[in-house]
Amino acid sequence: MYKKKSPSWLKHADFLILDIIIVVIAFFLAFRIRHGLTGRHLFEMYKTGAFVIALSDLLGALIFENHKNILKRGYGKEFLAVIKMLIIDMIGLLFYFFFWKIGNRFSRSIMGYFFIIGTIAMFIERVIWKKALIYIRNWQPYQKRHMLLVTTRDAAEAVIDKIRKNSFGEIEIIGLVLDGGDVPLGTRINDIVVVATLSNVADYMQTLWIDEVMIYLPSGMPVPSDVIRVSEMMGITIHINLDCISETDFMRTIDKVGGIQVLTESIRLASGKQMFAKRVLDILGALVGLVFTGILTVIVGPMIYFSDPGPIFFSQSRVGMNGRKFKIYKFRSMYQDAEARKKGLMEKNEMQGLMFKIEADPRIIGSGPDGTKHGIGWFIRKTSIDEFPQFWNVLKGEMSLVGTRPPTADEWEQYEAHHRARMSIRPGLTGLWQVSGRSDITDFEEVIALDMQYINNWTIYEDIKIILKTVGLLFSGGGAK
Repeated sequence: MYKKKSPSWLKHADFLILDIIIVVIAFFLAFRIRHGLTGRHLFEMYKTGAFVIALSDLLGALIFENHKNILKRGYGKEFLAVIKMLIIDMIGLLFYFFFWKIGNRFSRSIMGYFFIIGTIAMFIERVIWKKALIYIRNWQPYQKRHMLLVTTRDAAEAVIDKIRKNSFGEIEIIGLVLDGGDVPLGTRINDIVVVATLSNVADYMQTLWIDEVMIYLPSGMPVPSDVIRVSEMMGITIHINLDCISETDFMRTIDKVGGIQVLTESIRLASGKQMFAKRVLDILGALVGLVFTGILTVIVGPMIYFSDPGPIFFSQSRVGMNGRKFKIYKFRSMYQDAEARKKGLMEKNEMQGLMFKIEADPRIIGSGPDGTKHGIGWFIRKTSIDEFPQFWNVLKGEMSLVGTRPPTADEWEQYEAHHRARMSIRPGLTGLWQVSGRSDITDFEEVIALDMQYINNWTIYEDIKIILKTVGLLFSGGGAK
């Protein structure tokens, strides 16, 4: 799933909110400098003035696009942009004085204090926040978008430079595929390695975490159809410079990526507003879920420990969106040697395909040698209590409340190209196949079909419906074995 670019005002909502906070504080500081603690009788008027300044700052930023390209601006241009913003705020305040005919009651010196304090404070705020954003993006490799670049030898250096300059740490180019030329594999161009040729790129794409493919070819050159085909099959977003247009079933939008105007094709396009709503739902749900997790830890933790002394929590490496690896957390419902015993039970696997599930699982705590007893392990799995610690994964942004279940690394390595499309979104605590009778589904291809149905038809309302169905299943005890 690909998040479409937000409108410029929404894209920089963080700067907009910080600016408004700064100008309101600057205005009240100016009031205190001029009147000290003796101007309480004027405070109501100045409160209204602060509201007018905040409104002027909001409208001025939107109308005059004061935050456009803010991350690209140097100190000089940023200082000029701040001065323009403060002038707009002061003009709004003057209109308020004129309209209500209260200019004679307002101290002129406050305007001077406000302009000086506001300019200095807003400039410092913008510079610090820009540096913080760039630092955070460089510090969180999990959140970076991994891009494979398909281009020519002649264009490679310029395209790499442009993407690096304009992506501000959001995009990491993980490899080059060159169309034409005799550049050997392993060659470095601007520190990016040539990793594949057009003839073997399909095989290479199945070995790494790749979020997006950028195809940048000169006008008249044919688009490499194998790259398009494999990307579509795996659910990987494709960006194509506008000189190269292909036929595809993917959703399309015109976008700018790394400063390059492209046609973006993805299995599912979502607006910034939609993705923001999904993330807010995830955070709120995770916070509530973690409260219950804490309560359950006090109750269930000792039961797990006394049934099988050892860690209460279980962590395991799983594969997330587009191949990212992360550690998933659960209450431990199995004996500590469960992973070692899995190989000996593979012949009893009830799933057809790349998932493992058996009803009578002797690895579950308290299940007995034949796996038929119902102990504490069976109880917390039947009630899905073991899943609650994953709310921590949701809060961290590694998972979502609703999505597709994350496979283990060995399962992921066996995926065919069309299987990987199910991991083009964040994995979820629950999903469409879990509320569609997961206990009765024994064919992995059915799981794939339901996952793709969810991705292709995703809306925030669909997430809420699945969450409500999941809660219903938890109370009824249905859906899990």
